[in-house]
Amino acid sequence: MRRGVRVLPVALVLCATAVLPACSTRAVAIDRSVPLPLERLFDNTAVSDDARPAEADFDGSGASLSAQDLTAAGWTPGRTLTVQGARLTWPRRMPGRPDNVRAAGQTVRVRGHGDALAFLVAGTGNAEVKGTGTVSYANGTRSGYRLTAPDWRTGPLATKALALPHVNTPRGQLAGKPRLYVVTVPLVRGLEVSSVRLPHAAGMHVFALSVRDDGAGWTGSWATATSGVAAVGPWTDRTLRLVAHTSVGGPRVRLRFDNTFAAAPVRIGSATVAVQERDAAARDVPVPLSFGGAAGVEIPAGAQAFTDPLGFPVPANANLLVSFHLPGLVTTAPVHRLAIQRSYVSEPGDHTADGSATAYTSTLTAWPLLTGVDVSGGPGSVVLLGDSITDGDSSTVDANRRWPDALAARLLRQRPVPRYGVLNQGISSNRVVTDRYPGDGVVTYAAGVSALHRLDRDVFAQTSARTAVVFEGINDLRGGTTADQVIAGLRELAGRTHARGLRVLAATLLPCGGSARCTPAVEAERVAVNTWIRGAADFDAVLDFDAVLRDPGRPTWILPAYDSGDHLHPGDAGYAALAESVDLRLL
Repeated sequence: MRRGVRVLPVALVLCATAVLPACSTRAVAIDRSVPLPLERLFDNTAVSDDARPAEADFDGSGASLSAQDLTAAGWTPGRTLTVQGARLTWPRRMPGRPDNVRAAGQTVRVRGHGDALAFLVAGTGNAEVKGTGTVSYANGTRSGYRLTAPDWRTGPLATKALALPHVNTPRGQLAGKPRLYVVTVPLVRGLEVSSVRLPHAAGMHVFALSVRDDGAGWTGSWATATSGVAAVGPWTDRTLRLVAHTSVGGPRVRLRFDNTFAAAPVRIGSATVAVQERDAAARDVPVPLSFGGAAGVEIPAGAQAFTDPLGFPVPANANLLVSFHLPGLVTTAPVHRLAIQRSYVSEPGDHTADGSATAYTSTLTAWPLLTGVDVSGGPGSVVLLGDSITDGDSSTVDANRRWPDALAARLLRQRPVPRYGVLNQGISSNRVVTDRYPGDGVVTYAAGVSALHRLDRDVFAQTSARTAVVFEGINDLRGGTTADQVIAGLRELAGRTHARGLRVLAATLLPCGGSARCTPAVEAERVAVNTWIRGAADFDAVLDFDAVLRDPGRPTWILPAYDSGDHLHPGDAGYAALAESVDLRLL
């Protein structure tokens, strides 16, 4: 052993493959400073067979994750999962064998270019675990990072990648919600990662690690945020034909489907894309999509699936028809609840290739599963994080008159500013600091986890995000949150966004006089938040939407010409005025 080099005694598994049920072991010393594949460092067993729970001890008290529950969720040994745009491999280990490493300063061999490191982690000890580590790059430079692993039993459900229904213990199986988390930390863009030094953090367990691709060569053209999991259908052997309105175009396309917050896998049997002619009818024959070369895909609980890139000319400012067949029974699904757009459900059968609308006899007013449309090329995307006003509540259905749509159209009509994709991540009734969906389970009214809890997924993980615009807080105030709490939340959003190298703009809150729960006390808090936004140094720029839409003669109300009639949401003219007021150079 070299002087001054710390070594770690581990059990070295000697077998042809790590998924064998039994292997011989012998003690060896591992030099912590030498980069090794993560699986070579595994020193803890988190997963047990339900029949043999004593073979694992995740938390030091004998408790563990159920292998059967993981399999039911689609998290099988060796499976590659995509979460928040990062590809992570669930350990290729049988139950009762080491499947994670307790972070203690080990150096992990990992390579790639990207915008973030993604860790599949959980903490033990009934509290979140924090620690700092180091990234080494191929050019000899380094950068630090701070990693937080929420507790596997008590951490927030709102940010978990997966929650399971049981905890295994030697005394029997317990009902509970053990959780696993995907946590990302920023990298120096443009540099190749060569290794990662884990934190020294007792109770931090790392199952997988990868470099997230930064989406180079792609621009997000359309996106929506998952409000929660809701009851649907039920659908069996049905085809969904969803309408998505592009902001920018390109010669190739790829789509993203999300099974976020779900408890079980969902299977897509086949999928196509086409330009809409009218209603559910396609302009031309729909073009088949593929998933890793296959016609369909099973998406594990909490994971995503991207289609393979397809040569398909996507027009800007146009409606696409994305059709996908659900061969099995689907009773619940992740949805974006308020689409302000009719989509379609077919009679039984795979009708993805149908150009006509004949088979599509039912309509939908939500977007299940589909969350993104990317096009090749382009300068990147602007992400709009907001509530029902960004979601387009009270705008004309099927007309694409939300303020993000009007902003995208403005960008297309000019040349001085890059023609960014515009990604609408508004969720009706969403709040900055309070979850309106718990992050788990099926609910009747899904209004999303808080902006603080969805920032990583709905902004940082969006394709080629360059700038974020934060426009929410009024629902917090109407729900009893104080101005100081909203300001603290907005300040955190700005700080975390800047740490990722993105620009961040804030918009002032609109007046809501005359609407439900908009009391004089709420109005005073709104004024306090807006005063802070206008003077804050936390943002790169401010969009004063309050000044644009308020009635000069009655500034606590929206100007009647811009009011939808409910005194909370603008109408089409108000949304157009918001988009027209944006100085595009700020983007």
